[in-house]
Amino acid sequence: MRRSLYRRCGWSSAVLLLGALPAVGQVLTQRGFFETRLVAYPQTAPGDRGRGVADALLRYEATWKPLPRWRFAGDFDARADTHRQVERAGGLSWQDREIRRPAFAVRRLSAMYRRGPLAFEIGKQFIRWGKTDILNPTDRFAPRDYLEVVDNDFLGVTAARLTVEKGNDTLDLVWQPRFTPSRLPLLSQRWAVLPEVSIRDAGAHYPGRSQFGARWNRVGAGFEYSFSFFDGFHHLPLLEPEVELSPFRVNVTRVYPRLRMCGADAAVPLKWLTVKAEAAWFTSATPQADEYVLYVIQFERQAGEWFFVGGYAGQAVTAARRPVFDFAPDRGLARAVLVYAGYTIDANRSLALEAAIRQNGKGAWLRFEYSHALGSHWRATAAASLIRGSAEDFLGQYHRNSHAGLTLRYSF
Repeated sequence: MRRSLYRRCGWSSAVLLLGALPAVGQVLTQRGFFETRLVAYPQTAPGDRGRGVADALLRYEATWKPLPRWRFAGDFDARADTHRQVERAGGLSWQDREIRRPAFAVRRLSAMYRRGPLAFEIGKQFIRWGKTDILNPTDRFAPRDYLEVVDNDFLGVTAARLTVEKGNDTLDLVWQPRFTPSRLPLLSQRWAVLPEVSIRDAGAHYPGRSQFGARWNRVGAGFEYSFSFFDGFHHLPLLEPEVELSPFRVNVTRVYPRLRMCGADAAVPLKWLTVKAEAAWFTSATPQADEYVLYVIQFERQAGEWFFVGGYAGQAVTAARRPVFDFAPDRGLARAVLVYAGYTIDANRSLALEAAIRQNGKGAWLRFEYSHALGSHWRATAAASLIRGSAEDFLGQYHRNSHAGLTLRYSF
């Protein structure tokens, strides 16, 4: 009842605020797209005999500037699919705490005020930290939708963000009052690789306190670097098992450990390439959570119509306490070579290759994409992912999930 009251009060406040603003000088921009996607899996997986998935997404994005210093932004999604990864019930989702994707959701809804060097944004928004690609250790306000592990997207968070810019320095302060978790693979589908026992999702214990983060970034002569700090919770859970004897099964509860992060990143453009590095040290007051360091070293180069990125993601565990079950795709990409190559054929066509290969050779993921614009509104994208490796490796455990897909998008 309290959650419903908060939601009604929030929407009422937003309507009153928008209604109180004058209509002089308003600027409203709108855009969006509708896309359909077909995905085919050559192999079945334990617990999931499906070989084909179809889904559809309608996204509407609007930005309104009623006054020079004010900006309001809102993104709204409507979804449907054939594989029950999307909720069948109605209702408008705000918190993104559903185990499935909501049929109707507020993807973003925020208000921003700018004055001189200050910018203040409040509401549901996307906050991205770090400078490297594929893996960002310092990106702590960026939960993801991992229903399909290797094809994931970011989720917005409800937060207040103050940005102060002065000369070459930028200070970013973030306060997140309500926790937003990453969305995990469904236990009944192919992206949840489980032991040979009956497992039931017993729900989640969500943190009750807020989260805070700060990041200072400096742009120098021929280099850029930043330092960041985060105090809150990991958006990826520990999975606590509890055995039930009659009937025999394992009940798994999602518990989100305390997390404190100190991080840094840097970018240095050289004559032939740009060098980027990012590292973060994670500590936790939760007894079952590991303490560790994640780091990425990356090189990128633009050569004509080609764009290359290559690097290495590493990990050093300072205190090992990992539980029996866990789901950690960020650490799953550690100790791996990361590669991206993109080629622009012409104004309408492009190619891209992305890969992660574990240094011990026990896991590999390769993704190829071809995109073709068909006129000013339509775009077709064909993609294929190849996953290979052993069942003990994070990437290798999905070796039965290689797939190919075709996406058709109409933008308006």
